[in-house]
Amino acid sequence: MKRRMVFAIVIAIVTVISLLVFIALYINAMNTIQETYYRQYITEMGHLSRDAGAYLDAEGDHELRYRMIISDASCADDYLFLLNGHEKEQIIINEVKTCLIKYPEQMSGKMKELKTASDDIIAGLDKGYDEADALVKSINKKGH
Repeated sequence: MKRRMVFAIVIAIVTVISLLVFIALYINAMNTIQETYYRQYITEMGHLSRDAGAYLDAEGDHELRYRMIISDASCADDYLFLLNGHEKEQIIINEVKTCLIKYPEQMSGKMKELKTASDDIIAGLDKGYDEADALVKSINKKGH
């Protein structure tokens, strides 16, 4: 009986240690995934900035460039959605994307502000989100 009890205690200890190891591995994998999502988000913001600059410099097909900007904003919004703890930023980037889709006439005149905001977000400055929020608030949402 004593031998069975010692064996059961040893098995319980091994099980608890195994569980703790798997929990640590899970947490490490989640942190790695979050870092990957953040890098992809910053990459998409870089594409947004580049395409907004190309829109400003372009003389040709503004419609295609504008659609590329919408695509970049949508991808950035999707990656930001996957990040934990960025709810305020998610709301702001989602509103920028929505304004790009719903109010193209107004947003096409605000590409310089969009580029500045995305450049500041890429640089890791909180004022980039404030600039993007100010951009959204400057749009007349009752008309075109």
